[in-house]
Amino acid sequence: MTTTWIIGASSGIGEALAFELARRGETLILSARNDKALTAIAGRLDGEGHRTLPLDITDAKAVTRAALEIAEVVGHVDRVLCFAGAYTPMKLGALDLKEVRQIIETNLLGAFNVTEAALTLLKAQGRGQIALCASVAGYRGLPNGQPYAATKAGVISLATSLRAEHGDGLDIKVINPGFVKTRLTDKNGFEMPMMVTPEQAAKAIADELDSKRFEIHFPKRFTLLAKLLSVLPDGLYFRAVKRMV
Repeated sequence: MTTTWIIGASSGIGEALAFELARRGETLILSARNDKALTAIAGRLDGEGHRTLPLDITDAKAVTRAALEIAEVVGHVDRVLCFAGAYTPMKLGALDLKEVRQIIETNLLGAFNVTEAALTLLKAQGRGQIALCASVAGYRGLPNGQPYAATKAGVISLATSLRAEHGDGLDIKVINPGFVKTRLTDKNGFEMPMMVTPEQAAKAIADELDSKRFEIHFPKRFTLLAKLLSVLPDGLYFRAVKRMV
């Protein structure tokens, strides 16, 4: 039986993945700040033995305590999947710096907090998987994408370093979705091509969690185009994205 800790499970991709993995027979530990939402979700999941563990990933000590609690109470965990995230559309030159700090603390520092706690938990077991959710927005800087894109670039870099340092003993993955219909993307005021539902995203992720790939990205038609755009020479790249300004 696979035991999976999903952080950021109260909404969006994390919530949808909880239902998908429960249908596939996994036992889940669900974390997010919203305890009420977690309890409601846990009560609707297939299977038994699911737990909730309310958590704010910006609190490093709380994340460490949560990992220790899992080790003591559950005994082991096979996967640690981090989907907690924050997003507010902003343009450089007109940033809400208080909001910028909150996004950085959630998306990037939160990912570091989860990584350190997960390493302590999984290295003690000698096995396990850590998957961090970034975004295709982190492939290369985009107009109107700050500070979100910068934090997701940081998460991609973090996951890459993590794979290089610990990939021999642990399964490390980065998850880079395209546009997914969530409360975060609902904030956007522009057309989002090839958008998928959280349920479609969850299936795409679940299908590849046990693969040997480092990166899980979807939908492929969109993410492959994003990859191509990201490797263009500087002059061509800036010409291509100028229309987004």
